Amino acid sequence: MTPKTIRFLRRGEPVALGNVPPDRTLLEVLREDLGATGTKEGCGEGDCGACTVVLAEADERGGLKYRAVNSCIQLAHSVDGRALWTVEDLAAEDGTLHPAQEAMVQCHGSQCGFCTPGFVMSLFGMYQNHVCKGEAVTRELAQEELSGNLCRCTGYRPILDAAQKMGGLPAVKVDEALIARKLQQLRHHRPQPRHPREGGEPWLPSVAAEMREPWIPAFAGMTEGAGMTPEGAEYIAPETLSGLLAARARHPDAQVVAGCTDVGLWVTKQHRRFAKVLDVTRAAEIRQVEDYDNHIAIGAAATLTDAYAALIDQRPQLKTFANRFAGLPVRNAGTLGGNVANGSPIGDSMPLLIALDAQLVLMNERGHRHVPLDAFYTGYRRNVLAPDELVAWILVPRPRQNEFLRAYKVSKRFDDDISAVCLAIRLELQGGRVANIGIGAGGVAATPVRAARTEAFLLGREWTEAAALEAGELLREEFEPISDMRASAAYRRQVLGNLLRRFWLESQGRRGINLEQFRLQEVSA
Repeated sequence: MTPKTIRFLRRGEPVALGNVPPDRTLLEVLREDLGATGTKEGCGEGDCGACTVVLAEADERGGLKYRAVNSCIQLAHSVDGRALWTVEDLAAEDGTLHPAQEAMVQCHGSQCGFCTPGFVMSLFGMYQNHVCKGEAVTRELAQEELSGNLCRCTGYRPILDAAQKMGGLPAVKVDEALIARKLQQLRHHRPQPRHPREGGEPWLPSVAAEMREPWIPAFAGMTEGAGMTPEGAEYIAPETLSGLLAARARHPDAQVVAGCTDVGLWVTKQHRRFAKVLDVTRAAEIRQVEDYDNHIAIGAAATLTDAYAALIDQRPQLKTFANRFAGLPVRNAGTLGGNVANGSPIGDSMPLLIALDAQLVLMNERGHRHVPLDAFYTGYRRNVLAPDELVAWILVPRPRQNEFLRAYKVSKRFDDDISAVCLAIRLELQGGRVANIGIGAGGVAATPVRAARTEAFLLGREWTEAAALEAGELLREEFEPISDMRASAAYRRQVLGNLLRRFWLESQGRRGINLEQFRLQEVSA
């Protein structure tokens, strides 16, 4: 079988890469095959942001939608049919720096310089998504969108200054209409490429005259066995749901991937290899968020950024929790369906969705079935999916009358960190009594889990401080958490009860009792 050729735009010009293994990362291709060494490898797990690049694809208005992502855990094939920018691609041909670069220079935002390319690319994404649309970059927006980039030298003040300064520098615009047209050509003209040395026309003849690199065989200088594509290797990325389900039935042994924010770590940290990969993110039907009378249906391939935007639209109080899920590059790549299907006990989406009584739509070629999220998991990273099934949609009920909802994340670092404990609580009161209650917890069991005993205790009771304190003690005893690098079992139990007490206080209108309400400007005024 001929390995799938990757076709994308770089600097607005078409590029084709052949012979790329399905599990090769984008960072490896950039640095080792294309010589784009400005993109740095720091952590290799999507935590530090040194490897950040920007991807774009056409949106429904004919423009471009830009996403800063971590190239260290993105599979190279994920850029197929998209436009890519690295830090080498921003300056003009005469050497004039892009505003994202110039602002960093003027604000002294770089010291050792290792993290700087990643910061610049996140700034570039911010510039395209906000400055070019006439939106001001506030301090809060800069902090939010740089949350996935870490700096160990300068501190963040000059970098945040640079983010705000970009809009005051001479404007630089991407020709989005041209890029969108070329992306359309990439999508609709996919003949098998022929190397120019073999004779004949290069692929995509309609733009061949504009191409700098018509065809690049990856690993061209490598010896047999040194990372060459294995026999039978395949990267499968159907563009329709029916095609995706058919591919799942034909290849039940393929590794299913979405944003690769976890599978990417299996590649970079565990050195696992996947000869056959099934990418769900190209199926158009499940990339959408759909509104219905009683619920919203979030497609399993919708990015975490888009999925949480839909949840925040329904429940604005979730904004801080959503921003703390991970750094923006992780949310831009990861999907809600992938987070759910992966089933990590420390994943933050599932406790919230359990508290909201979310249901999953599981599909195969024969049909579909609905499963409550709290009934989906059967053990550590195990679930009820059949070998030919996939998660297709997550159905989230709309807010109920008199609903009071809070989602709490406790971690060692406020931004871009994994939870030690995650707790989400949804409360509905009628006449001062608990008419409905949903409690989801993460980090305290082998799976994300519902606190069923605590829910049963509170249901029908008068909502008083005494009831909340007693429920907190019950919640501490409901689970048997482990001790690990993030927290001890005793700490986790204590935090569970403390969070329920915090929930009680907030339900009574108390403010200023957690960091979410803390504003440095107000304290220093």
